Amino acid sequence: MVKLFHILAIGLLSLALGCAPVFHPFQTEEVKPGVESKVASKLKDIPPPKEKVVAAVYRFSDQTGQYKPSENVASWSTAVTQGATAILVKAMTNSGWFIPIERENLSNLLNERKIINSTRAQNNDSNSLPPLLFAGILLEGGIVGYDTNIITGGAGLRYFGIGGSGQFRKDQVTIYLRAVSTQSGRILKTVHTTKSIISQQLDGGIFRFIDENRLLEAEAGYTFNEPPVMAVTEAIDEALRILVIEGVEDQIWNPLDQENFSAYTRDFYEDKAKDSEVELDYFGLNKNSNLRKGFNASLNFIYGGHKGNYADPINAAGAGVQLEYFLNPFISITGNGQRSKIGVSQVFSEHYFGFDLNIRTYLTANYPLSPYLGVGGGGIIYERSPILQEGAALPNGSRWFDNGMYPTLNAQAGLDYRISNNVGLRVGLDYRYLVNEGIDGVEAGTINDQQWNILAGFTFNTGVFKNLNPGKWF
Repeated sequence: MVKLFHILAIGLLSLALGCAPVFHPFQTEEVKPGVESKVASKLKDIPPPKEKVVAAVYRFSDQTGQYKPSENVASWSTAVTQGATAILVKAMTNSGWFIPIERENLSNLLNERKIINSTRAQNNDSNSLPPLLFAGILLEGGIVGYDTNIITGGAGLRYFGIGGSGQFRKDQVTIYLRAVSTQSGRILKTVHTTKSIISQQLDGGIFRFIDENRLLEAEAGYTFNEPPVMAVTEAIDEALRILVIEGVEDQIWNPLDQENFSAYTRDFYEDKAKDSEVELDYFGLNKNSNLRKGFNASLNFIYGGHKGNYADPINAAGAGVQLEYFLNPFISITGNGQRSKIGVSQVFSEHYFGFDLNIRTYLTANYPLSPYLGVGGGGIIYERSPILQEGAALPNGSRWFDNGMYPTLNAQAGLDYRISNNVGLRVGLDYRYLVNEGIDGVEAGTINDQQWNILAGFTFNTGVFKNLNPGKWF
């Protein structure tokens, strides 16, 4: 056994050393062209305008005033890029709808023109510089929000010195963009976009003694941080794309080919309609009131047992079926049926049927993942009268089974995850307290027998009464 652990230790260390360059490269990389945002190609595909718009951007600034968080020292690094003006100018060029003119560093441009005119005058050159282009449109706005740690979470598992964990964090950047007429000062159009920024960390390792004086320790992991500058770029690209489309609708500017532009706009709104089917809250999480509606059916795998008057009860697997009707997205009535086994080692083992009726509440019913709680009542019936195994003895003063039903009081808790409006997954715990003592053939003590099941299964929306909303009646 010790040799086996030695072999495994050497293998893990070799793997860790072999993977080290993957996680921590020892050489620099060659320079590459800048990575474009996921929206850049859609921005470039906008059909051309009838006439390009001369537009100026004086400053598209960071208006959040936030600095990068630091636990140990004061940090004066800003949380978001200060070069948003350059990103917007590049997006204007990519769109093909604007002629960007220099205004961010206008003083530099004017000084250079003065130098040119002065040099020409000294050399008796009478040629004068052409006048500067003036803008018909000003693009204004900025980065108005950078919200950190909107959602954080993680999970981990460690057993006998071996385990792993994962953490994630979600930040969010918001930008506003508006088009202003230079002739009247009127704000022609305002749009805004929001982009999430995801950070993830995964790690795992082993720390345990493989021998009296031999300790094995190995770990590996990686961290993924979505670049904030790319989030800002994507948000600006999408905002400019929306500005062009809505500007055509308001007849602020016109496309060269209305038919091609209408086809592009149609695709844009089809994609937007798909996204709008699911409402987003302030956390960027999907909200959908149609996730839990009408009649639902569940097929469940269950594993459980009972707690009675014996020290060694048998745990067994079984199956269950559930019908659920939603009065509204938050409250439902459920009917459950199951078949499994109750027994005690070396005493008896017999299948049973369980049934119950419960009222259930979903704590976050409009989200795909929702915890739920339920209470109700039901009963347990043995498939046949249990038979005492040969050689088994009952405690003094106890009786063997009575035929009939054992009434129960029920409590439920679990997690329900909806993959779509029609299909979901569910894990949970069902607890039953027996009104009458003696499900294991023994009546003793002041606390009645209890039965429990862990369940996991699939949920299907049957479509029956899907559009009925009796919740309005209550």
